[in-house]
Amino acid sequence: MPLFAVICRDNPGALQTRLDTREAHLAHIRDSGIVAMAGPLIEDGEMRGSLVILDCADRGAAQAWAEADPYRAAGLFRDVQVTEWKKVIG
Repeated sequence: MPLFAVICRDNPGALQTRLDTREAHLAHIRDSGIVAMAGPLIEDGEMRGSLVILDCADRGAAQAWAEADPYRAAGLFRDVQVTEWKKVIG
């Protein structure tokens, strides 16, 4: 199956929203069964975004995963991009 990078940037000043919603977000990652890798983007020592690599059937499935993310529902993200990604190293 193809891989997709979900690249999310937080709204400014939204760290508390991220912290409050983190457990639901991690459950979404765990329960979906399609997350190959994931972690926060760090700027100035603070979590300010997310990078999630999905292993799923197509871009539509990746987009649906991103739309169902509890972080998105909580209004954490100012921008979400879903892009097909090709693993070359690692």
